[in-house]
Order: sequence, then C-alpha cells, then structure tokens
Amino acid sequence: MLRITVPPGTSSGLSFSTFERYGLPAPASGVDAEINDDLVLKFEDEAEAVTYAEQLENLSNELNDKSTPQYSAINDMIMAIRNDEFIQSYTT
Repeated sequence: MLRITVPPGTSSGLSFSTFERYGLPAPASGVDAEINDDLVLKFEDEAEAVTYAEQLENLSNELNDKSTPQYSAINDMIMAIRNDEFIQSYTT
C-alpha cells in the first residue's frame, strides 16, 4: 500500500475536509485523514497512483474556470503524487 500525503500549506490549502466539500474523485483505494486533517491518498501501488494523477490531469483540463479553488486543489494533488519519491523512481 502506497500512501501519499498532500502537504499542508499548499496554494489551495487542501485538507481532508475541503477534499470532501469539493466532491473531488477519490483514488480507487480511498483516502484517509491525518489527525491534523491532512489529506492522505491511498494506492495499491505506483501504477495506480500514476493512473489517478493522469485522471486528475484530464479533470483539470476539462474545467472551464482555472481560478476556482477546486482547480487549485486538483493541481496540488497532482503535484503531491508526482513529487513522491516512490512515484519518481517508478516513472524513471
């Protein structure tokens, strides 16, 4: 199981609570909340995480208004996945 935490203090201020409020799609393996409300994305493996990031990129491209908090939150989730050391090793 691979767990990727979206770092606190991102440009969107994304937390578990705001993730739920925005109704963003969850990965197949789900999400968790840390005790401080940080968002943790759960994946079976790196391939599932990369596929989810690609799905988020497609969703991001489909949004008409690029200034919404949801757009910023989606991009913060993509960056958290892409910056994960296991994902970087997997994709190189």
